[in-house]
Amino acid sequence: MLASFQEFKFYQSFRIPVEEADDLRFLIQKEDELGNDVYIEDGKLQDISVTGLGFSTKERISVGTPLTISLQFKKYHLDLTGQVVRAFSNTIEDEEIIYGVEIDEEKKIHKFLEQYILSFSSERLKECLIDSALKERYTKASEGFEMFSLLLSLFKDITHFGDKEGFLDNMLEEVVRIMNAQRSSIFLINPENNELEAIAALGCDKDQLKFDYRLGIAGSVFTTGVALNIDVQNDSSRFNECFDKMLEFQTKSIICHPIHNREDKIIGVIEVINKRNQDRFTIEDEKTMKVLALVFSSVFHGFNPISETSQLRRFSQPFDRKFALIGKHPHVGSLRNSIIKIKDLDEPVLIHGEKGVGKTLYAKILHHEGSRGLHSFDTIHCEDKDVAHLEKKLWGPGEQECVLTSNQGGTVLLHEVSQLSLEQQRKLHEIIKKRGIPESRINIDARIIATSSKDLGKLVDEGSFDREFYEFLSSAYIAIEPLRRRIDDLELLTEYFLKIECKKQGLLLKSFSPKAMQKMKDYDWPANVKELKTCIERAVLYNPRSHVITEVALENTTTPLLDFNHKQRMFGSIPFVSDFSISLKDRIALVEREMILAEIKRNNGNKSKAAKEMGISREALRKKLLMSNKVLDSLEGDSSPASLSEEKKAA
Repeated sequence: MLASFQEFKFYQSFRIPVEEADDLRFLIQKEDELGNDVYIEDGKLQDISVTGLGFSTKERISVGTPLTISLQFKKYHLDLTGQVVRAFSNTIEDEEIIYGVEIDEEKKIHKFLEQYILSFSSERLKECLIDSALKERYTKASEGFEMFSLLLSLFKDITHFGDKEGFLDNMLEEVVRIMNAQRSSIFLINPENNELEAIAALGCDKDQLKFDYRLGIAGSVFTTGVALNIDVQNDSSRFNECFDKMLEFQTKSIICHPIHNREDKIIGVIEVINKRNQDRFTIEDEKTMKVLALVFSSVFHGFNPISETSQLRRFSQPFDRKFALIGKHPHVGSLRNSIIKIKDLDEPVLIHGEKGVGKTLYAKILHHEGSRGLHSFDTIHCEDKDVAHLEKKLWGPGEQECVLTSNQGGTVLLHEVSQLSLEQQRKLHEIIKKRGIPESRINIDARIIATSSKDLGKLVDEGSFDREFYEFLSSAYIAIEPLRRRIDDLELLTEYFLKIECKKQGLLLKSFSPKAMQKMKDYDWPANVKELKTCIERAVLYNPRSHVITEVALENTTTPLLDFNHKQRMFGSIPFVSDFSISLKDRIALVEREMILAEIKRNNGNKSKAAKEMGISREALRKKLLMSNKVLDSLEGDSSPASLSEEKKAA
């Protein structure tokens, strides 16, 4: 047995404190350098348990030293042999060292302890019972020192034996013994095939244990990072039965913890199966597993595989993955965090954002990294002008033609859901709510994700979108910002698309000149990331021999990469602003008008608050709107009802 596991066994056992008034006589001997037995004169018994005992002395004794022990309590005498497995002190200044001794024959001590405990007063017996049942670890400073000593011992074992053949098998044998279980396995991720593979297993052939990283209890712990203690008979929802059938084994209980590397990436799990004589593992077992997970994390601290074929973000470079969120902006970070939170849920998700921001990409990442990623991902284009074709996809009549029923266990994306008519919305909501199509025997088992470039909340207020359907879809709501609001990510996105496009066309990696990159940053990207991707594809296609793409290529009148004449800005197309025949004063008034109206909208119609946000008075806001409305009316040649209405509102 590894020394650290001997120590751990001693540490976990409940030790009965020995009091001086107990009249429990204690003698202890060790061999000297000449092989003679000598007594440890100042040896004082501190505590005793079914697995061993603790004593203190000023003598220095090495861990592993064999000892002969003699115990006498009233008429009961007991001779034992054991060896030192622990050594620690309560404080740094203490001259006395406390030693833990594991006895060789545990059965001998049972009867002796029984008689010893029967002599306790009822008050002392109650205290011992409470301590054994309810006591939290590390409530005393001395226990903290003891735990620290234990961790040092574990580290020493890992340092000396971690790379030795058979080390993991020995570790698992001790794990099963400590946890009083039947089987145990260690799984690490193989990013080449996106599977968890057993690198050590006790009780079965490790070569048989490999599966998709999202499957079963181990897959759930690996993807979420949350440890699980499961009674399979009462909670089998996440349990994967295929290995029980293949190995002709019955799993009754599982406890599973994640294993991390030095970069704090989850690289695998440790799994222990079937607590002996109990339905599930105990709270104390959970505490033990936390320590064991730390031990194995130390063993595999350097494990950090990277693969071009990995579906996992943490084990691949962004340009190697088919679906990747690129960027370091805080908004992109929050999007990544949201994926972790909602990827395994079955509730619908509504994704809102301008066209081209990556709503469909986000939906695909959510699907492929989640528990439904092993099944299909289907898209229904709600903007389809062919109504008959659209409705066939939505609700049949054939079960295979209907995407909702043919996609079992996967994800269905409702692309631009705002384009559905009110009647279609209500019918679709009713079908999804009842989990089935009328006259069909197939239940709907697909997660619904909807995207929209329009504000569905506003459409609900206007009466063009069903409120109940909106509330159903927005169980989880994700808003993706346009590219212009995270323009600092432009360089990373450009590098990402350049690598992909150059690789696809078999060309050396290209780059944009600093001036070209600055021009791209100054551009508003009205079609967002989708427009950037198209721009990069054209840049590589039009400049096959150029390693550096200059600003001249961007503005080439014959084959322009970007439409710099496009006047789309944050507040939409502002009329007459590009007409150079209009005076600068009037054009500025029109720009101010758009900015003021946008600020009023942002503050939910509160003009006083909008004025305060812009640093002007409420009266100044009113005058600017009146003046700009007059300019717009004069340019349009008439006073339309809409402009008159705005003028009255401003007043």
